[in-house]
Order: sequence, then structure tokens, then C-alpha cells
Amino acid sequence: MSKRNRDIIVTGFALFAMFFGAGNLIFPPYLGVLTGSNWLTGFIGFILADVGLSLLTILAIAKCNGEVDKIFSRAGKKLSIILSCAIMICIGPLLAIPRTAATTFEMGIQPIFNNFNSIIFSIIFFAVTLLLTIRPSKVVDIIGSYLTPALLISLLVLIGIGVIHPLGDIEPSSIKDVFSTGVFQGYQTLDALGAVSLSAVIFTSIANKGYTNKEEKVKITFKAGLIAGAGLFIVYGGLTYLGASVSTIFDSNTSQAELIVDITQMLLGFPGKVILGIIITLACLTTAIGLTSATGQYFAKLSNNKIKYEVIVTVVCIFSLVISNFGVGAIIKFSAPILTVIYPPTIVLVVFSLIGQAIKNDNVFKFATYTALAISALNIMNNFGIKIPVINNLPLANLGFNWILPVIIASIIGYFVKSNNYKDESDENDITA
Repeated sequence: MSKRNRDIIVTGFALFAMFFGAGNLIFPPYLGVLTGSNWLTGFIGFILADVGLSLLTILAIAKCNGEVDKIFSRAGKKLSIILSCAIMICIGPLLAIPRTAATTFEMGIQPIFNNFNSIIFSIIFFAVTLLLTIRPSKVVDIIGSYLTPALLISLLVLIGIGVIHPLGDIEPSSIKDVFSTGVFQGYQTLDALGAVSLSAVIFTSIANKGYTNKEEKVKITFKAGLIAGAGLFIVYGGLTYLGASVSTIFDSNTSQAELIVDITQMLLGFPGKVILGIIITLACLTTAIGLTSATGQYFAKLSNNKIKYEVIVTVVCIFSLVISNFGVGAIIKFSAPILTVIYPPTIVLVVFSLIGQAIKNDNVFKFATYTALAISALNIMNNFGIKIPVINNLPLANLGFNWILPVIIASIIGYFVKSNNYKDESDENDITA
């Protein structure tokens, strides 16, 4: 095998493992329980919101030479910094990283060791994370070469047994909006946001392997993304089916964290808990390592290295240690409104950045992004009881995409509002690549 192909495979495996963390284990089975016999429709929504958006983000970041800020820059400098920092904090110490430790404890450790102290576990978990993160150049190779194969084998064993020996009959869906539920569950994994930072880590790793041509780095990054996406598609499909197969046994009131534990025990008994513990620990540890490294690299660069990478990852691990002890349920509940606000403008800027050179007017980006933020804010108000009827009457509202038409209209208006801010940076990127 050529060095290039090996690098693509190792990088793809690493990206898969970084993506496949806490939410990736708990949301697909729960989606299967909710959607029942319509699990495939819900799964399609889940894949579009998770893998689809993640691949678009990876491509966009690669085209921006691995620089996260360039995706957001044409929406305005202030908004760019605010939005990118919000994303990095959310997928870093505020939500995603603490959730990895909380999930590992509740689903992987507690079912086996009932009396194990959560604080002691958190200290151990983040000590290992810090140890494997402190040298950023080694992160991708450690995950892709060693941790991912073990994770994949464990997952495929569990899914294979569940497919060969279904636990029950699949009953009709207990909800109406199957597709939009799948989309929302896909949002909750945080993968599309994680792709903003993780692809930058991957891009940096590829450059460190000696690939200097921008076009080659883009191709390698995207091919690695396809490998990761294929792995996620297979595993998500299997986990969603496992949830659908127990839709007559569990309902929407089932704890998301406990569901996959119960399914595994029903399939394999106590040894299944051990296997699940291994799966969860590997999945969450690899994600924590990737996100911690990404957060450290981003804020070190943002501060022009005035704050050292080693200091940032240490602070991230300590802060995440504290938040993780609030538990998975509390973290998920807290994350929902934040994600509702952040996702739409992020999606808008990712999509627009892919066709950015064809759009010469920065007001297209600005009008579209601020509109997405405004609709998202109104959605939050609506969800908290401040009724705004027009929000629910917008096209695609039942699918969770009521912001799309207003964004399209705003971008058209922005096109006709003169702006002199656009600068084609393609030549500069090619020189610096």
C-alpha cells in the first residue's frame, strides 16, 4: 500500500473515531425506539443532519486551507469571531467534551462498577485525555492506528448480533414528525459543529505528514472524510435498527443513556456490559482527545500563541472535568437551545463558503447569516412559551428548517445591497499552501 493511501485510511479512521463519541451512541438507538417501523425515514433525517453536514463542513474547511475563521469571515469580523468561538466552546469544554466523560461513566463504568466514584473517574478520564493530547502532532496517528480498529470491531460485533437475533417486533412509530425528529437527533450529536474544528486538526496533521500542495491536501482530507462518513453510516444504521427492534419494549420516556446499556445486556448478558464499556470508553476517549486538541489549537492561534496550546488543553480538561459531573441528562437538556441557535447560521456559512468565489458581495453572507440567527432566536422563544405564530407557519417548519426560505430571501436582498468587502483569496491560499 502506498504511503498516500495509508495516510488517507489512518486519517479517515481517526476522523471516524473523533466523530463517534457520546451522542453517537445514545441518539440512534433512541431514534429507533421513537420511529419504530419508520426508523429508516428517521435515519435518513439523522444522516443528513449528521454525516451530510459534517462532510460539507470538512470540504469547506479543507478549501479554506484548514483555517476555521475563513468560513465565517465574510459574514463580518465581529460575528465571525463570536460564532467561531461559540462553536469551539460548545464542542469543547461546555458541552461535547464533558458529555464524553459523563457518558463513559454512566454507560460504561457504572453498570459494571456500581459504587465507583464519578469524580475519581472524571479525574482519571481527563488525565488520560490530557496525556494523549499534549502532543498535537501525534493525536491523529494514535487514534487512527490503534484506538479506532478496536472501537469498530467492538461496535460491529454488537450490531451483528442484534441484527441476526432481533430482540423483538418493530411496532409503528409513536411520533408524527419522524423525519424532523431524525434531523434534531442528528443535530444533538454535535458532529456538524465538531467537524468545524476536527477537520482543521486533520488538515494540520496531513500537512505535518509532508503534503504541501493545497489541492492534494483538500483531496486527502475529503477522502478521509468519506471513509469516516461511510463508517458512521453503517454504525448509525445498525444502532437505529437495534432501537427499532425494542420499540415494543421501551418508549419515549426511556433514558437515552440507559437504553443502549439495556439493549446490550439483553443481547449478551453481563459480558455485553463489558463489551459496551469498552466501546463507550474508546468512543468517548477518542472524541475527547480530538476535541480537546482542536480547541487548544484554535484558541492558541486566536491569541497568536500568547496563550500556549499546553495551557489551553489543561484548562479545557479541568473545566470539562467539573461540568461532566452534572450528568448526561443535564448536559443534553442544557445543549438543546444553544444548538438551535448556532446550527442554522453555521450551516448557512458552510454552504455559502463552498460557492464563495461565485458570490462577490459579502452582504449576501451577512444578510443570510443574521437572518438565520434571528429565526433561530425566535424558535427558541417559541419553544419557551412565547408564541410567535409566523414561525410555525413558515415553509418546512414541520421539518425543522423554517429558517431556509427567510435565508434565501435575505441573501437575494443582500445581493442587491452594494458591498466592497469581497477579496478573492484563492491565489493567496495557493501560495501559502
